[in-house]
Amino acid sequence: MSSGNHKFPRLSPARSFALLLGILLAVAASASSAASSAQDHATASAGIGFELNAAEADILQVVGAVAEDPVIRGTYVYEKQKILTGAQPANTSSYFGPWTGPGRAFYKVLTGALAPRHFKDSADLGTITVRYVVQTQSDTRVHLWIFAVFVEEGSRKAAPSDGTVESSEFKEIQDRLQQIQVSNRETATLIQKRQEEDETRAAAIRNRQVETARLESAESSLKNLESQWSDLRRKLIVKVAGGNAELKSAPFHSSTGVQALTAGEELVVLIVTPAWLGVETPDKHRGWLRHDQVEPLP
Repeated sequence: MSSGNHKFPRLSPARSFALLLGILLAVAASASSAASSAQDHATASAGIGFELNAAEADILQVVGAVAEDPVIRGTYVYEKQKILTGAQPANTSSYFGPWTGPGRAFYKVLTGALAPRHFKDSADLGTITVRYVVQTQSDTRVHLWIFAVFVEEGSRKAAPSDGTVESSEFKEIQDRLQQIQVSNRETATLIQKRQEEDETRAAAIRNRQVETARLESAESSLKNLESQWSDLRRKLIVKVAGGNAELKSAPFHSSTGVQALTAGEELVVLIVTPAWLGVETPDKHRGWLRHDQVEPLP
């Protein structure tokens, strides 16, 4: 047998072109199929999106609580018991893998579910995983992605939810969030009412303090007036000293008497001289008395 070069059959140009075209089409189809598969997986991994208008902290609190809730809503196994419970919270998922995108992810996993309802083509024992991704858009706007999938234990075939689980879980989140918002509004109303009551009490206290200060000022002024009046009265009024005295018509011993006065009778001083006082009696009689015939008021 000759060891020379092997001879290949020669192809016509038309057949060569057809063969090359077939190879290119096969490569393109394979690439398109792979791209389509990747696109389908990316779309499925995104889940169903929901918009929430609330504070991020409240939404994270509610989603975390629902993820820790053992109930998976929107599906069940047995017709007589249409509640599926026993789920556990998780930090990651063997199906989804760790979340590396923006926002924060929560997981809820239930193992040993037998052909759960509302998962497409589920017909075996497997695991249900629900993933929640919270992505903040603004101070009061948050986007929530929810995706539920059932993975069969034997074939590892993944069956996504038909949307019932996602919608049911979202409704629970929405209801709990509304309860928080109602509670926050009620709390804000109570705080506002208490602040208004505190302000009213503070205003009343301030007004009372102002009125008290005014009253104290008025009482002080009255006491000052009374003290001034008492001082003035002691200066202007004297009383007849012990024994009888006679009111004189002039400041002389020899002058005629005007009126007899009794001890203790109060007189208004009108004129003061070194030896005599010009006085007026309560009945408006005027005359003179010596200094030694009167004494000051106590």
